[in-house]
Amino acid sequence: MNHGRINGIDKDWSSITLGCWQIAPSGGWGNICSPKDAERVVHTALDHGITAFDTAEGYGDGESERRLGKALGSKKDSVIIISKIWPDAELTLKAYQQCLDNSLKALGRGYVDLYLIHWPGSYFNNRDKSTRLIEFMSALKESGKATTIGLSNFQSQDLRLLGNQLQTFSMNEVPYSLLDRAYEGETLSLCKNSGIPYMAFSPTAQGLLAKPMSQKDLKMPTRQNHFLYQNPVYSHAKKVWQTVRELADELSHKPIEVALAWVLTRENIFTAIVGSRKQEQVAEFAKSAELKLSPGQLQRLTKASDAFPMVKKGH
Repeated sequence: MNHGRINGIDKDWSSITLGCWQIAPSGGWGNICSPKDAERVVHTALDHGITAFDTAEGYGDGESERRLGKALGSKKDSVIIISKIWPDAELTLKAYQQCLDNSLKALGRGYVDLYLIHWPGSYFNNRDKSTRLIEFMSALKESGKATTIGLSNFQSQDLRLLGNQLQTFSMNEVPYSLLDRAYEGETLSLCKNSGIPYMAFSPTAQGLLAKPMSQKDLKMPTRQNHFLYQNPVYSHAKKVWQTVRELADELSHKPIEVALAWVLTRENIFTAIVGSRKQEQVAEFAKSAELKLSPGQLQRLTKASDAFPMVKKGH
C-alpha cells in the first residue's frame, strides 16, 4: 500500500481509504451488513495497510461511526478518521459543535482528523452563508476537535462563493471514475490553485467497473437511483466496463484493481475511497495501489472513458 501526507495531518494516509457507508444499515444499501461483518471489514483494511477511514453522521444515523470506532478499538488514534456534517444543520456555531460532538461520541474519540461539510446543495448558495460556513468550520478546527476541515461535492460555483478563504479547507471529496469526471475543468483548477487535493469516492461507479452486476446487485436502491444504471446510459457504461475487464484479463488482475489504478493516476487525486461490506472484497481492492499501468494502458482506459457519451466532464 502506498501512503502520503497532507498539510495538517501528521499521519501516513493510504492511497486507498475505506469507505464506511456500507458497514451500517442505510436506505441506500439496506440492512445487510452485521456488526460482526463490519468489524471484519475494518480489521481486513488495517491488515492490508489501509490507514484512513471515511464515515459520516448521515451513514445509518451515526451507526457507521459507532461500528467504525468499536472495530478500530485501541488503534483508533493511529489511523485517520474522516467524518462529515450534514448540510441541513442549523447554521449556528452551537449546532455545528453539537454535530461534531455527536460524531466524536459515536466514534469514541476526542477528535477527527478531517471534518467535511457533506454537500453544498442549496444550503450555501450565497456569499453570506458560505462566509458563516467558513467561520463555524474554522472554529471547530481551532477547538482541536477537528484537526483539519474540508469540503465534499463542492463544484466551481460553490467554491467561488468561498472567495479567498477557500484555502481554509484541506480536501474536497468528490465522485470520480472512468464514468464520471464532472469535477474536472474549472472545479479542478480552483482546487489545485488553492492546494486542495481530491478524495475520489465511487471510483468504480458503485461497483459497475468492479465486477459483473447481478440482478440482486442492480436492485440496490443506491444503484437504482443512480444515472449510470438507467438505460440507455447503462448499456453504454457496460462498454467501458468491457474495456476494464479485457485489460484486467490481460494483466491477470481483477477489474476493480484496474479501474482504481487509473483513478489514482489522475490529476489532483490524493486517495480513492472504496467501500464494501465483505472482507474478501477489501483484500481485493487494497491491491490496486500496487498496480502500475503503462502509458499505453492508461491511454486505452482514458479513450474508453472519452468515448462514453454520457460521461460528465467538468468545464
